[in-house]
Amino acid sequence: MAEAAGALLEIRDLQVELATARGTLRAVDRVSLQVPRGQTLGIVGESGCGKSLTALSVLRLLRSPPARVARGQVLFEGRDLLSLPEAELRRIRGNRIAMVFQEPMSSLNPVYAVGAQIAEAVRAHRPVGRVAARARAVEMLRQVGIPAPEERADAYPHQLSGGMRQRVMIAMALACDPELLIADEPTTALDVTVQAQILELLRGLQRSRRMSMALITHDLGVVAETCDEVAVMYAGRVVERAPVRDLFRRPAHPYTAGLLRSIPRLEAGRAQKLWAIPGSVPALGAWPSGCRFRDRCDRATEICAQVDPPLEVKRSGQLAACHHPVEAPADA
Repeated sequence: MAEAAGALLEIRDLQVELATARGTLRAVDRVSLQVPRGQTLGIVGESGCGKSLTALSVLRLLRSPPARVARGQVLFEGRDLLSLPEAELRRIRGNRIAMVFQEPMSSLNPVYAVGAQIAEAVRAHRPVGRVAARARAVEMLRQVGIPAPEERADAYPHQLSGGMRQRVMIAMALACDPELLIADEPTTALDVTVQAQILELLRGLQRSRRMSMALITHDLGVVAETCDEVAVMYAGRVVERAPVRDLFRRPAHPYTAGLLRSIPRLEAGRAQKLWAIPGSVPALGAWPSGCRFRDRCDRATEICAQVDPPLEVKRSGQLAACHHPVEAPADA
């Protein structure tokens, strides 16, 4: 895995709290991650595990209240984004770091043509006039594979399909040539064919631009096809980090192993019976003592209830927060 010194983005000990009727609850708890230069980090986990809150924290986009960053650092090229003045952060947000959100219809302005919205993003960070910004918007629509980009630039979001709107969001995010792209569930609500197209588009753009990317998803298939490294989150914490090939060949944390076993498979031309992790994710603020996964884990012992396992090296290049990690296969 990438060392912190070689990371473009480094998240250190991030803690995000939510103010609720039940009091202040910790939704992201001591998360540390690195996004290597020119590579893709996948952040995977079930809904509610803290993936999106972690991503929004990077650019200080949390809605406050109820959310706030209680502690930690987000270092971009060594500078802590959490302590920058707002004016300075605006010069980075959308320019050097860009984000693609889950649902483009809630991110695009319905009363402006998509080309005008991309051009506005360009003019916010580049000293160009309207004509040049419009030309850049058309060129970006062309780069993301939208047919007849000159005409589509004058279309409104409701006139485009879901896949087209997501391509517009990607075009807007990349219009200023960011060094880091954060993609939060970029294929949610798209059909399988369009999902594949969007993922192939992101992968191709990332490689051609040598751009770093953090891809947030609940789909391990997306991670396998797109990412170099992966962080698995559960109940607000990172429970495993590894190069993607190692994670799929020899998962160390029982939760990761359970996720992999839950993937539908065909054997001898027949679908195999689906396997499910027993139990359910604990409610926010109702986490068990010790290891938060212990109530669902068939490897749990007394120490799992008493001692919260740290995220530490279990195998070469592979970290897991587990007292009883899964044994590596003999050929690993």
